[in-house]
Amino acid sequence: MPAIGFFDSGIGGLTVLREARQLLPKEDYLYYADSDHAPYGTKSREMVLSLFLAATDFLMDHRVKAIVVACNTATSVGIEAARARYNIPVIGMEPAVKPALLAAKDKRVLVFATKLTLQLDKFRNLVDRIDTENRVDYLPLQELVEFAENFEFDDNTILPYLKTQWSNINLNQYGAVVLGCTHFPFFRHQFKKLLPPEVQIIDGNLGTVKNLQARLKENLNKGEGSVRYFRSGRELLFSEIEKALPHSI
Repeated sequence: MPAIGFFDSGIGGLTVLREARQLLPKEDYLYYADSDHAPYGTKSREMVLSLFLAATDFLMDHRVKAIVVACNTATSVGIEAARARYNIPVIGMEPAVKPALLAAKDKRVLVFATKLTLQLDKFRNLVDRIDTENRVDYLPLQELVEFAENFEFDDNTILPYLKTQWSNINLNQYGAVVLGCTHFPFFRHQFKKLLPPEVQIIDGNLGTVKNLQARLKENLNKGEGSVRYFRSGRELLFSEIEKALPHSI
């Protein structure tokens, strides 16, 4: 059976792949990290689209049966182009604003994402459609992507950065925060240390994988659940990056 292709600008999509391997453990996966060109969130829309389609063409050359775009920025820029280009399911990410609004009840919601995700119409249209009470705020945390790509997960680096970014924000007004970038779950434990305990931390990873499962329907695998990893087209062993990742995501 063909494998499922996963794409991200770097290692962030591993947080989505982890959910996929728990829900669909018998599937085979090809994971493509375009780390040579990360981060995507600071690039132009045109550059991101070009890089993204080159990567998904690579996955298609390996005859995948579906592609998960495990990157909010690439989804915002290129999901429609990819769906028009390929005749297989292409599953994208979306900041989990709707479940966050439900979880926050009468409090506000704060969305963290990359600069480009927050600037694009796709995100703004999502908020306009769902946030009927104007309860959603957003803040770029672009540097977290660079920290993750450099395997920098230490509290001594991350906590001061977050404190600085949040210095002018009253966190007590929020009932939920949204991790609108797949790199951000790597820093979940630092978020928990700084956020008020009642604030829920929500990402779209599991919802994306459930969407994948629904789209595949009867086209599910009963294999060994293998994974092959590629960095900008070069195959590598997961042990090369696994040892540098935080134990809990």
